[in-house]
Amino acid sequence: MPTPVVLFHHALGCTAGVNALADRIRSHGLEVIVPDLYEGATFSTLDDGVAHALSIGFGEVIACGASAVDPSVQPVVVGLSLGVLPAQFAAQTINGVRAAVLVGACVPLGEFGDRWPAGVTCEVHAGRNDPIFDDDGDAEAAAALAAISADATIVRHDGAGHLLCEMGHADFDQSACDAVIATVIKLAHSV
Repeated sequence: MPTPVVLFHHALGCTAGVNALADRIRSHGLEVIVPDLYEGATFSTLDDGVAHALSIGFGEVIACGASAVDPSVQPVVVGLSLGVLPAQFAAQTINGVRAAVLVGACVPLGEFGDRWPAGVTCEVHAGRNDPIFDDDGDAEAAAALAAISADATIVRHDGAGHLLCEMGHADFDQSACDAVIATVIKLAHSV
């Protein structure tokens, strides 16, 4: 039986694109939980969404996300950009998380612990045309994670930008999004 998926939205909030991604994953027979970290608020720009997250506090965003993770069902956690914060926190600190898919971001080791838990698979997906991933330290954090953990890999997608799974956004990339979905499906079905 496949494990549930917890999908954490990006800085724009729980948008139609995030819900469409969840529905695409559900269409493969998986249960998908999409916690709304912003309590219904959505934004049209990343700057506005990040400003909202800052007003809430990143700690509160992480705590809200972590409260949606039930370790008894060994979920796969998926974080989209800002959603990587609660996804990576859960993967590193909640015993029972099976795997993490981090899209467009990676938090440096040391923020949630100095090690990646053994046996917890991690795939970091990012577009090759993603200046946020490349310029904000995410690429270095992902490389450091992959260097110390055999369970972590990095996948860069040609032509894709930052919000590569946000349908309707200029950064949306069908091929990259399909690859992320395939990874989630594979991890949810792994024993």
